[in-house]
Amino acid sequence: MHLSDPQIRKALTEAGVELEPGVNLSGLTSLGIGGSTDLLRIRKHDAIPAILDLLDQHKVPHRFLGGGSNLLVGDDNLPWVVLQLAKPDPDVVLEGSRAHVDAAADLGRTVTFCAKHDLGGLEGLIGVPGTVGGALRMNAGAYGTQIGSYVEEVKVYRAARRKIEILRGDQISFEYRHTSFAPDDMMLAVTLNLPSKPYREIIQGIRICNEKRRASQPMGQKSAGCIFKNPPGASAGRMIDELGLKGLSVGEARVSDRHANFFVNAGRASARDMLELIAEVRDRVEKAYGVELENEVVVWTA
Repeated sequence: MHLSDPQIRKALTEAGVELEPGVNLSGLTSLGIGGSTDLLRIRKHDAIPAILDLLDQHKVPHRFLGGGSNLLVGDDNLPWVVLQLAKPDPDVVLEGSRAHVDAAADLGRTVTFCAKHDLGGLEGLIGVPGTVGGALRMNAGAYGTQIGSYVEEVKVYRAARRKIEILRGDQISFEYRHTSFAPDDMMLAVTLNLPSKPYREIIQGIRICNEKRRASQPMGQKSAGCIFKNPPGASAGRMIDELGLKGLSVGEARVSDRHANFFVNAGRASARDMLELIAEVRDRVEKAYGVELENEVVVWTA
């Protein structure tokens, strides 16, 4: 979608929005897949309600983009504009055991920054790509760690109420790869209360997690992490592997040879290729095991 109305463009600029026309979202997603649209980068949290009111007033459909690491975006010209938070400097501020983190902050950098100040607990998240806001939305977790365990409060724009709210951690439901945030809520910032640990101990934990990832995941390839959530008491990757589906391809979308729950863009895969591959794998797993796999990857299609 292209915002051609000069009145809208002027109002967005006055609200502190940086408008980038015709951005190809394949360059902003870890899968390297996605069509083009106008990108609106927001620098001031307090301006968000007015920006959204403006877009709604002019009937401009929109979506919120974080780091693009757990996202499959449709092809061609997209029928909505994309809003993304600009990263402030600094994006992490420490106060004792508390880390005040902007949602646009890189998750891995946040983990290492806190580690350098003897604050641990997040070691398992070091290799999880994307932003802190994205990690919050899906309650990112790995190797026994989940970010929700350390959330003290979250600053969030609640689209349904058209207002910015501060939620305490105990007001939010954090479950396996799921939270109680609404789909159109926009994460703005979080306060994490982290345990004190010696830097050397934290770094050792980080090294162990990195070694496990290198041994089991397709590093250096375009992927969105795990495509499916693990069903209760089972492993999606194990079931896909047992069916001999590693290497299965549709166009240049392929089930990873290294980890069966990672699907990779092996070249110039389209969203259509990836969606067809996801549907094929889901169908085969359901026929073989009677289990319907649920997407962990977020799908944006027209």
